[in-house]
Amino acid sequence: MSPVRTGLAGAGRMAQAIAALAAEDPGFSVAGVWARDPDAVREAFPAGTPLSDDLAAVVRDSEVLIDFSLPGAVAAVASAAAGGGTPLVCGVSGLGSSELAALRDAAASVPVVYDRNMSQGIAVLSALVESAARSLDAVFKVRIDETHHVAKKDAPSGTALKLGEVVAGARGRDFAAVRWYEPDADPDSAPDDAVRFVVERRGEVPGDHDVVFASSSERVTLSHSVTTRDVFAQGALRAARWVVRQPPGLYDMRDVLGLS
Repeated sequence: MSPVRTGLAGAGRMAQAIAALAAEDPGFSVAGVWARDPDAVREAFPAGTPLSDDLAAVVRDSEVLIDFSLPGAVAAVASAAAGGGTPLVCGVSGLGSSELAALRDAAASVPVVYDRNMSQGIAVLSALVESAARSLDAVFKVRIDETHHVAKKDAPSGTALKLGEVVAGARGRDFAAVRWYEPDADPDSAPDDAVRFVVERRGEVPGDHDVVFASSSERVTLSHSVTTRDVFAQGALRAARWVVRQPPGLYDMRDVLGLS
């Protein structure tokens, strides 16, 4: 089987990690990397990696495009992928309504995998959380604990919010109505039906998430811990291998793993 010709949009740490893993995997070849200043980042990529400031050229040479650029570039990347008939994997976090609309528009003509967290383990955790939230009745209060490195600015994390949305959806509730995050308050002071978030920023922790369902007599804890950021690159490559075989549509990592 021929390697999947993979293009990368963005030249930051995630793109560098994906390029390094792809270079070691005979199932992939890096067709090109879109970078605003290719010369400035050339040494960060494996020797011989083709870099270009021409997004259309990268798309043209690729069977699939993986986007870990910036929110402000997502609409252009999605449009280029759709225009070139190239499947897209997008792992850019912090997207607003206009960027999400651009991904939905692209998904009308090409398959698109979008997820705020490309970890395969988080996809499994999300499915387990949904099952627990649906099965355990309202006497079980819900708390989501998340810990990340000190440089992470957003709180709660996008992944924690995603898990909270899963809980709310499984219980038939509007997430905005049950979301509770008060950094300086005791989480036990939250309403019983709230999805409570507890956030910690510490050291260089790549990402830990615990979802706790607790009643007065028992507790269920579902956990996921990241030991290296390579997990996101590994998940993106698995998504890239999967999405090239799919019809147009908007998918997430649970679709990639067959969990939806």
